[in-house]
Amino acid sequence: MKRAFAAIVATVAGLVMLLDFKTHSTPLSAQSALAASSPPTPQTSAPASAAPSGPPAEQPSASTPSAGKPSAPPALAQTRSVTGSSIRTRYGVVQVQVTLAGTQITDVVPLRLPDGNGVDQEIDQQVVPILIQETLTAQGANIQAVSGATYTSDGYVRSLQSALDQAK
Repeated sequence: MKRAFAAIVATVAGLVMLLDFKTHSTPLSAQSALAASSPPTPQTSAPASAAPSGPPAEQPSASTPSAGKPSAPPALAQTRSVTGSSIRTRYGVVQVQVTLAGTQITDVVPLRLPDGNGVDQEIDQQVVPILIQETLTAQGANIQAVSGATYTSDGYVRSLQSALDQAK
């Protein structure tokens, strides 16, 4: 009877931990890298499949992807980088630079991060990709802090928000 009770308690505890487990950016970064490389392939195959279908009927479809292509160069022309404020945290200074294409955030580059010791560097390597991925997903500074890196997360968000404010 005691063994059965212990087995049930262990099973329930294991299920609770499994359901509470949250993965981080490593799979998301891999997915975003794949997603970033995937769109050129469908765009290339779409015009190729559109041409054999029928030239008169597919001409508007062919112009639709080409309409997407002219919209890309203006976005590149409007691409700009804005540097956020240097934010002092308990463990060091955090500063980021945001790259915008129009109003869309396309990249975030950390310029300064806490690096006083090996632990700071290890935290930065794990946390910054997560924060960048969340920023790109949220398209703003309304993101959650990463557990275990509260000060770095806070400095990142504050520097990011100052860069976005300057960009407006």
